Amino acid sequence: MSDDEPAREPFEEDARINALEKRLAAAQQREEQRNRPKASGADANYRSGNRVLADLLGGILGGAVIGYAIGYFTGTNPWGLLVGLFLGTVVAFRNIIRAANQRPEE
Repeated sequence: MSDDEPAREPFEEDARINALEKRLAAAQQREEQRNRPKASGADANYRSGNRVLADLLGGILGGAVIGYAIGYFTGTNPWGLLVGLFLGTVVAFRNIIRAANQRPEE
């Protein structure tokens, strides 16, 4: 037996088999659509909540580190830290307010 010849003669096409294959393909497509993850509003809310948290923590911690460094090098350590914390908090809340006023992404 060579590779050019099929092992068996192909069967004639049967209308019932074709109909069954079409129904099976349609059912598989419906199942894929049903199982596809949906982009819900909860996902967008989760992302915006994470962004607010990151802005808040980043502003406060960044302000504290920069304020402490400035206070350490200028010799006004507690005041530099306090001013840095205040400015970091202001910047964090400004970023949160800006994010809240933006239109949601679609």
